[in-house]
Amino acid sequence: PCISPWAYEHIERWNADLKDPNRSFKKGNETEESAALMSYLDSLNVKEWACHLDLHETTDTDELEFMPAKHAEAGLAYSGEVIPDGFYLVGDSENPHLEFHQAIISGVEKVTHIVKDEDIIGEPAKSDGIILVPVNTLGLCGSITGGKCPATTTEVYPDSPRATDAICNDAQVAAIVSGIDYVLQH
Repeated sequence: PCISPWAYEHIERWNADLKDPNRSFKKGNETEESAALMSYLDSLNVKEWACHLDLHETTDTDELEFMPAKHAEAGLAYSGEVIPDGFYLVGDSENPHLEFHQAIISGVEKVTHIVKDEDIIGEPAKSDGIILVPVNTLGLCGSITGGKCPATTTEVYPDSPRATDAICNDAQVAAIVSGIDYVLQH
């Protein structure tokens, strides 16, 4: 499902209430969108998920609108950020599944370019296109399916001069197929 239809339609990260659903998957800190997804998943009574793939795209609006507004709301000066040019994955540092992530990168690199930076969004890369962060602490979507299954957030950059909307869509499909293939083989 699309977690934040308003944000998707407006090519923004935040919702209509100026909240970031991407960082709201913690009890007591939910947005309307994240609360709806958590409630729905709870209603399914799944004891153990096979994997979790959270598909994202980062556009230039993050640099031009979202991050300056987020800093202003916190009373901080904004000095700019670099949006990584290419595909990358965000995994859980408390439950890393690097082989799962590498399998996805291997599938996606057949379709589009992978971020090769040593540092991606302020986090050290574990390998090309893979960073790990504490998803539970940050309230990321990957935290809601439990800690045992491999979970990842994908990121494509459709505003890249090296990508098109079709390439980004193909990259997301390749991520899904590669992730499911990995789970079926293990």
